[in-house]
Amino acid sequence: MSTFTRLDERLGEFALRPLDPDADAVLLHRWVTHPKAAFWLMRDADVAAVAREYRRIAAHPHHDAYLGLWRGEPAFLAERYDPARVELVGLHTPEPGDVGMHFLCPHTDVPVHGFTRAVITTVLAWLFVDPATRRVVVEPDVRNRAVHALNATVGFTVVGEIRKPEKDALLSVCTRERFRNATAAGAATDTETCG
Repeated sequence: MSTFTRLDERLGEFALRPLDPDADAVLLHRWVTHPKAAFWLMRDADVAAVAREYRRIAAHPHHDAYLGLWRGEPAFLAERYDPARVELVGLHTPEPGDVGMHFLCPHTDVPVHGFTRAVITTVLAWLFVDPATRRVVVEPDVRNRAVHALNATVGFTVVGEIRKPEKDALLSVCTRERFRNATAAGAATDTETCG
């Protein structure tokens, strides 16, 4: 059952549901080990390692993962975390209402124009459904220019570069207001379909 559903005017229905670390492991393995997912840092993982990692995330009190669906089929991955307790401890001055986010659109041989922007818009809309969420925080690799450009289109502003153990990252934040302003031109409806 979906946790969140968003209807994109052009591309149709997007939804998120809690990820099942064991049932979804084979699919996730295919996504995270593809050369186009190099910034996900799991290129050498086997299926068991992917399942282990997502079981660890599922068990963590401040980090969770969701499978994204497009028109009812698995199409992307999203993670939500508390940046005061995960990923950015000591690297970022958290503010009340900060929520960390990762997302992955897997490689496809048949790209759909606007799909990745629709995915990040869906993920942000999902995070901002919670009235306690004031800002979304991301820390993509500094070399990932495509995602920096995408982030800017939905309202992220750059805070600055930070050094993490696994990468140099570009810390960026997006407020609810900046997200609304950046996406106001798109006519889509968002609905929370269950807790």
